[in-house]
Amino acid sequence: MRGAQTIARLADWAAERYGDEEALVFGEERWTFAELRDRVDRVARAVIAQGIRPGDPVAVWAPNSARWVVAALGAVAAGGVLVPVNTRYKAAEAADILRRSRTRLLFTEHDFLGTDYRALLAASGEELPLLERTVALHSGDWSRFLSGAERVSGQERLARTAAVRPADTADVLFTSGTSGRPKGVPTTHGQNLRVYDAWARTVTLRRGDRYLLVNPFFHTFGYKAGVLACLLQGATIVPERVFDAGAVLGRIQDERISVLTGAPTLFTSLVHHPERAAYDLTSMRMAVTGAANIPTALIEQIRTSLGARSVNTAYGLTESTGVVAICPPDEAPETLARTSGTALEGTELRVDAPPGEPGEILTRGYHVMRGYLDDPEATAQAVDADGWLHTGDVGVLDERGFLRITDRLK
Repeated sequence: MRGAQTIARLADWAAERYGDEEALVFGEERWTFAELRDRVDRVARAVIAQGIRPGDPVAVWAPNSARWVVAALGAVAAGGVLVPVNTRYKAAEAADILRRSRTRLLFTEHDFLGTDYRALLAASGEELPLLERTVALHSGDWSRFLSGAERVSGQERLARTAAVRPADTADVLFTSGTSGRPKGVPTTHGQNLRVYDAWARTVTLRRGDRYLLVNPFFHTFGYKAGVLACLLQGATIVPERVFDAGAVLGRIQDERISVLTGAPTLFTSLVHHPERAAYDLTSMRMAVTGAANIPTALIEQIRTSLGARSVNTAYGLTESTGVVAICPPDEAPETLARTSGTALEGTELRVDAPPGEPGEILTRGYHVMRGYLDDPEATAQAVDADGWLHTGDVGVLDERGFLRITDRLK
């Protein structure tokens, strides 16, 4: 955080701080932080040329890539509000998100795993009266869109970026919709930077780390604990479009990856891959995972078989800007496996039950959303009058304040 203040300014700030160090690797593309800043600047100028005003929503419906990163950061640098859309959504589900968020500009793909999202949306018959332009990131659309940047000066873009305030909405992420249709969760620039500065320091992400981002960018863990955390700390962003255990092992070896995050199943696939021993994984330093129950043996295997000496577990939800609790890497494997750690730095965590007994997990602090998008009734149910977010998850707090997830209420 220290000086960035807003995500709108984050690419500029990182370029000033980290300059010629490697910022992003994707396929044949290798960008320094200064080069990443220049690409974000060009996208931001093109977004302004498109007529996007401060506070206008800009959606990205696409898999992880370098262009996802610059499209998202460029939209936010222009004062827009980022709306990531789940790549697993069908046309009707994506259209619902675009309508409810009032998206005016959409970045998407014309071919991902055989799917043309742009054509899918066009053929669906869904009405999107506010959507003015759709740009396919890896097609001729992209260069045509970027040509608009020539109509906007660098000074105009910098002024637009400088006008964004920490309390302004930075993004709207939609929940998974396990209890009804997805709800929109707006979070601010200041919230995001403070949360992921604290997250990165707790898990020990540091300058020079090379971070393989397998988690999808449409999810808080991929975009915020990935892209934003890397820019804050000076780590290299290495996006991965889809998870394949063999490909990931090869990427760790070839790109000297030091950091990997993901669900326990991801690490299980890597640990038990039949050719794992053939890969040089000595660059691995840190792993972050999380789930209600993780086998203690898996924590040990991540350390021994994958070489990640520093292992962290964590718990969070979209409504808490992605983080509620983190277990520090120096804890015993049993603690890492059984608990999600203690409250995020500067926040409060409690369980609605007597000590040592299971109850609903509640959290309060700067990380809690202001409220759901256009849904005051649902907001009132989720965040009480005292500011406590009712997570809907059940857990137990031990005498040290470590949280163990045990169940779901809903």
